[in-house]
Amino acid sequence: MEGETQQLLEETEKLSLSTRLAYGVGHVLNDICSSMWFTYLLVFLHLVLKFDHWEAGFLLLVGQVADAIANPFVGYQSDQRDTLWICKYGQRKIWHLVGTLCVLIGFPFIFLPCLNTDSHRWVQLFYYSVFIIIFQFGWAAVQIAHLSIMPELTPDEHERTRLAATRYCFTVISNVLVYFVSWVVFGYDDGNDKQISPSDAFEFQKIVWAGLSVGIVCTIIYHMLIHEDNSVFHDHHEKNKISLGIFQILGNFRYYQAAIVYMSTMLYINLTQVFVPLYLHETLDMSASALAKIPLVIYLGSLATSFVVGSLNKYLGRKLAYVSGACIGLAACAWVHVRSHSPDFTYYEIYVVAIMFGITSSIILVTNLGVTADAIGDKTGSGAFVYGIMCFTDKLSNGIAVFLIQDYHKSFPDTSYYGQVLSFICGSALILGSLGVISLSICKPKNKYYTLVP
Repeated sequence: MEGETQQLLEETEKLSLSTRLAYGVGHVLNDICSSMWFTYLLVFLHLVLKFDHWEAGFLLLVGQVADAIANPFVGYQSDQRDTLWICKYGQRKIWHLVGTLCVLIGFPFIFLPCLNTDSHRWVQLFYYSVFIIIFQFGWAAVQIAHLSIMPELTPDEHERTRLAATRYCFTVISNVLVYFVSWVVFGYDDGNDKQISPSDAFEFQKIVWAGLSVGIVCTIIYHMLIHEDNSVFHDHHEKNKISLGIFQILGNFRYYQAAIVYMSTMLYINLTQVFVPLYLHETLDMSASALAKIPLVIYLGSLATSFVVGSLNKYLGRKLAYVSGACIGLAACAWVHVRSHSPDFTYYEIYVVAIMFGITSSIILVTNLGVTADAIGDKTGSGAFVYGIMCFTDKLSNGIAVFLIQDYHKSFPDTSYYGQVLSFICGSALILGSLGVISLSICKPKNKYYTLVP
C-alpha cells in the first residue's frame, strides 16, 4: 500500500501544462497593478498632481507599510483550516478572491485626481491613503494566497521552480503589457519631446483600465482551472501536512536568512522599477515615451531570460544562479555610474543597461522564490505565514527606502541623484542578497524544523 501511494505521488509530481499556465496567470492582476504602482506612482503624484518629493514618498510608504502589516496577518489566517465554508472552496483561493475584490475597489482611485482638487494637501494625502490601504490589503491577500498554494500543488523541487518561472514569465508579460500600453498612450514617436504634465491625468486612467481588464480575465481563468482540493497529491498531503507554530518559525534563524535574501531581491527589483523612470526624466532628460520604452526593454530582457532560469537553477544550483544574476546587475549599476554623462548613453548604451537590469531581475527573483519554497519544504501547513514574514520584510524595507531616498533628494538636488541611487543603493541590495544565499548554503540546518535544498 505504501509503495502504491509513493508511486501515485511520483506520478502527480509533474504538473500539466494547463495547471502551470493557470497558476501563472493567477497573479497577473497583481503584477499589472504592481507595475503601475512602482513605475508610475511617484511620476503621477509628483509630475501630474504636483505633490512634493516627500509627499509622494510618504504615500508610497503608507502603501508599503499597509502591505507589510497585511502580509503576516493574511498568511496566518490563510493557514487556519477550521472554517468549513472556506475549506469547501479552498482557503488559499478564497483569500485570493477577497484580495482581488479589494484591488479592484481601491486601485483605480489612486491614479485619479482627488474629487475636490481644491482640498488642503493633508486632506488629499488622507484621501489617497484610504484607497492605497484598501488596495494594498487586497494585493497582499492575492500575493500570499498565490505563493502559498505553490508548495501544495507539487512536492517536487524542480516542479516548484517551473511554477515560479511560469509565474515570473507572466509577471514579465504583465509589465510588458503595461509599458506597451503606456508607450502607445504617451506617444511612441521618438521625435516627440513632450514630458509628463498635469494634463496627462486622464492618460493614466487609460493605462489603468486597460490593465485591469486583462487582469480580471486572468483571475477568472485561475479560479476556474486551479482546484485546490481535488488533486491526489493534495488529498494525501492534507492528511500528512506539517505545520509549525509561530514561535517555532520566529525562533528559527534559517528563516531570517531566507528573509534577507527575499528582502534584498525585492529591494533591487522594486527600486529599479521606481527610480528608472525618474532617472530617465530628471537625470537623462528623456521624453515621456522613454518612460515606457526603457522599462519595456527591461522586461523584454526579463522575458527572454525567464525561459532559461529553471535550467540555470537545475544545473548551477541556487547559490551560483543567484550570484551570476547579481554580477550582471552589479555591472549594469557600475555602467550607470560611469557612463550616465556620456552623450551616447541615451542613444545606445541605456538599452544595453536596461537589458542587463532585466536579465538580473529574472534570475534573482525566480531563484529567490525557489529558495523560499525550499525553505518551507514539507511544512506547507504554515507556508502562508512564512511567505507573509518574507513579504513583510520586503514591503517595509521598500517603503522606508523609497521615502528616505525621496526625502533626501531635497538635500541633494543635483540632477545625477537618481543615477547614484541606481548605482549604489540597488548595487548594495544585490551584494546583500548574494551574501544571504551564500550563507544559506554554508550554514547547514541543525534542527528538524527546517529543510533547505541548496
